[in-house]
Amino acid sequence: MKTKVVLITGGSSGIGKAIGIHLKSKGYIVYGTTRDLSRYPSFTDFPLLEMNVRNVETIKQCINTLLGKENKIDVLINNAGIGITGPMEETPHEEVLNAFATNFNGPLNVMNNILPIMRGQKNGLIINITSIAGYMGLPYRGIYSASKGALEIVTESYRMETKQFGVKLTTLAPGDFATNIASGRYHTPVYDNSPYKRDYKNTLEAIDADVDSGGDPADVGRKIAKIIETKNPKPHYKVGSFVQKFSLTLKNILPGLWFEKLLESHSSH
Repeated sequence: MKTKVVLITGGSSGIGKAIGIHLKSKGYIVYGTTRDLSRYPSFTDFPLLEMNVRNVETIKQCINTLLGKENKIDVLINNAGIGITGPMEETPHEEVLNAFATNFNGPLNVMNNILPIMRGQKNGLIINITSIAGYMGLPYRGIYSASKGALEIVTESYRMETKQFGVKLTTLAPGDFATNIASGRYHTPVYDNSPYKRDYKNTLEAIDADVDSGGDPADVGRKIAKIIETKNPKPHYKVGSFVQKFSLTLKNILPGLWFEKLLESHSSH
């Protein structure tokens, strides 16, 4: 069996880089993407190609470059994304649009340009990296949750539409992992006169603490490898601590008001 060629968006750091390193160690041919190649002159873990998921021209160029090198694309991992926090009422609308442009429209742009190739090959696998946060509206993280939740839903649609062409789609929702996502996140400022000031400030401090104490991103890489090796992937997968995954079970079984109370108490600590 020929070695599979994998393309990972947002592959230069964090979860994307961890996925790439693990898949390369398993013998896959791995390429990552980054918006600006000049920022990574000494990156040697695997080849990086330039792509901005918000710019269709760069997506087409990246795909053509990869096809020129490898003649096929077996697996696409849509990992590029940005974080955003803030009270819903106070988050600037342009930042809402910005988050959706990267976290939702971005993966759609990449999928729509890779699907014709996978159809032609009569096979292919697309894994969209979402978030456990995408399954619930978290206080002060609503836009991030919404953008990832939207990607979960459209993946189901793509999956059913493309099955006839031999293309498989799934999502992987990570919990909290120790990455540099916090540095690239848009934070709505904590305004002195904001009615949300105390709660939002507490939430920001809790998020920063969680990022530092998050799980090993290599766990995401191991989970991805298992999905690639699965003959018929399920629609959705999760990876994270027991508590993070169990929160989804609780959402399904607890009365809505009880679950909301749980989330509120957890977010304010």
